[in-house]
Amino acid sequence: MTGKHRKPSRLRRVARTAAPLAVIAGLGAAPTAAGAQPLPNLDSAPQAPNRADFDGFLDRAQIPGEVRDAVEPFVPKAEPQPAPAPAPAPAPAPVQEERAADAPPESPCPTTARACVDLSGNRTWLQQDGKLLYGPTVMSHGKPGQETPKGTFTVTRKVKDEISYEFDNAPMPYAVYFTNNGHAFHEGSTNVQSAGCVRLSHDAAKFFFENLQVGDVVYIY
Repeated sequence: MTGKHRKPSRLRRVARTAAPLAVIAGLGAAPTAAGAQPLPNLDSAPQAPNRADFDGFLDRAQIPGEVRDAVEPFVPKAEPQPAPAPAPAPAPAPVQEERAADAPPESPCPTTARACVDLSGNRTWLQQDGKLLYGPTVMSHGKPGQETPKGTFTVTRKVKDEISYEFDNAPMPYAVYFTNNGHAFHEGSTNVQSAGCVRLSHDAAKFFFENLQVGDVVYIY
């Protein structure tokens, strides 16, 4: 004779409830095999049900609460996925240089100019196709009261063996005029200020004369 029936434990009640659900899940997952399926041994140690036993066959809300409570601790939790890294910002487009390559970096002389004159720096140079062609080389310019004009000009004419009628026929070899008021590049002393012209050494004046043409842009600042 056995003693009074003890009240089934919570775990056994969960197992008794989950077993029929597992059978239903098996019937939906594969064709019914010939013959009756053996019923699970409810007296054996219950195995923790897996979430997959119920997914796809029953609405989760229809699963008894105590079954869900028993399953949850054994179901692996999905690892949180890190947020995707933001796409790197596109590299800024290179800034187009508005001066000749290798020209003084602080120079405002545009690439469209053929000759550049820096009055405060007492220097001048030639450019070609946006690249430095000659210089910078030393020069002298107009003295106070007879300043060399600033701005953008163009070569108007060239005279190799020029003289200055205004200053007692003073020689102005390799003269390259850039105004109609007598302002020109020419050979002369670079240690003395001029009456407005840009004075160059012999070699520089010769190079300027040979490489500057009528219509070329001269920028003076």
